[in-house]
Amino acid sequence: MKRYEHGLVLGKFYPPHAGHHHLVRTAQDRCERLTVLVCAASVESVPLADRVAWMREIHPDVTVVGAVDDTHMDVHDPAVWDAHMAVFRAAVPERVDAVFTSEAYGEELGRRFGAASVLVDPDRTLFPVSGTAVREDPVGCWDFLRPPVRAGLARRVVVLGAESTGTTTLARALAAHYRARGGVWARTGYVAEYGREYSEDKLAGLRGRWPGAAWEDVTFTTDDFPLIARTQNEREEAAARAGSPVLFCDTDSFATTVWHERYVGGRNPLVEEIADRVGHHLWLLTDHEGVAFEDDGLRDGEELRPWMTHRFRAELTRTGRRFIEMTGPPETRLAAAVAAVDGLLATGWDFAAPLPEKR
Repeated sequence: MKRYEHGLVLGKFYPPHAGHHHLVRTAQDRCERLTVLVCAASVESVPLADRVAWMREIHPDVTVVGAVDDTHMDVHDPAVWDAHMAVFRAAVPERVDAVFTSEAYGEELGRRFGAASVLVDPDRTLFPVSGTAVREDPVGCWDFLRPPVRAGLARRVVVLGAESTGTTTLARALAAHYRARGGVWARTGYVAEYGREYSEDKLAGLRGRWPGAAWEDVTFTTDDFPLIARTQNEREEAAARAGSPVLFCDTDSFATTVWHERYVGGRNPLVEEIADRVGHHLWLLTDHEGVAFEDDGLRDGEELRPWMTHRFRAELTRTGRRFIEMTGPPETRLAAAVAAVDGLLATGWDFAAPLPEKR
């Protein structure tokens, strides 16, 4: 089988799926070096930078570059081809010896690059999936997606609230409810509150020096909270990569901004910046009313629960986050939460339509 010096794979990768990765691996096996060109139109809703980052992570041994290409596709129009080639040549100026595609236009693409055209699994027999299919039904195509893409597409639901208001109970119950649906949902993830683990470690460390130490002896500084927020984000990202199309989080880095107010006072801009790095889709605010306060050894703020509920509500509103308040007994809260999450999932992923194509 002939080998080539420099191969090229190009596409929208909107989003990347198993068929794309098979194409890249096939090309890589037949080339000394390979360039993958990600072409995104401005109208598309998955940023070019995300697609490039995903492809670089999944294919670390190839060169991945990105370009904005706002020309529609018409394989019968030479002027349209010229416009596309101008974008391709600017992004990949060096000589190309072979182009690898799964499309009928590969022959013309190769001719215009002065390169061989290699057709790879055009009938999608190995991986029966397409970008269109993923955009129309991400859940049905979930197993064709690699971890970074899953993390980018997973609907993230956060349960947050004041101390002893049932956030952990509700988040765990939601994860169990969706896992019970089976299939792809069986991998639904739950992310615990890292701030609690951090607090336990602080108390244990203090008791190592002073065995009689209690929770009220633990102190926090503003520098503790960026670490808590970053670690929460990291654990959430790991869970989203391994999970189903929905992920449940017991608090998040946004909630950490309010916990900073609770323990230190005032705001910490770095924590707020960390909180804005992660895109969540729905927050469930657990009300303190009707929930008995239970002191588990890491709580001392029963009288602050109304204030914290108000601060969470105010900050969620101020920042424009989508949230629903959870009230009533546990079974009522779970039913309302499931309805809200099902509503979120029913709205779909809202992929913007790509530019029209004529083939």
